Amino acid sequence: MNIRFALSAVALACMTLGTAAQAADISGAVGQTDDGSMTYRAGVQFNFTDSWLQSDTGHLGGYWDAGYSYWEGGNGSSGNHSLSFSPVFVYEFAGQNVRPIIEAGIGVALFSDTEVDGNQLSTAFQFEDRLGLGLRFSGQEIGVRAIHYSNAGIKEPNDGVESYSLYYRTAL
Repeated sequence: MNIRFALSAVALACMTLGTAAQAADISGAVGQTDDGSMTYRAGVQFNFTDSWLQSDTGHLGGYWDAGYSYWEGGNGSSGNHSLSFSPVFVYEFAGQNVRPIIEAGIGVALFSDTEVDGNQLSTAFQFEDRLGLGLRFSGQEIGVRAIHYSNAGIKEPNDGVESYSLYYRTAL
């Protein structure tokens, strides 16, 4: 199962990079679950071509995010892997060199196992909800992010799992 999952991750990354008509950003994150196990995430992002609500305060934009996460084992469960895809909306405040941002998104994820950090997910398919705060400067971004995974009650038990992380993003 893990070999097929890893091959699927590579295929998804190649398709995403191969079909992109615009420049991509890459990101990395290190975090912890709500139960204390470590999470590691790598992602690729493609900015929306449009932005909205432009004012002197800032503007609303966003990006498409495709990611791979490794979840260390904890609470009697082994390590896990997940692939995710999400549209993320970002409000970027105006500024000269450093611009604060707030982000929110709802997407989907696929886990290699239905147990993460002792939490029973019941289904490999999960929804991904995220909130984040960060700073943009010189084509880079740093911030903090909370991501929650749940199957929205499709099947019980639906313990869900959270990851709280520090992230870094830069243009390729």
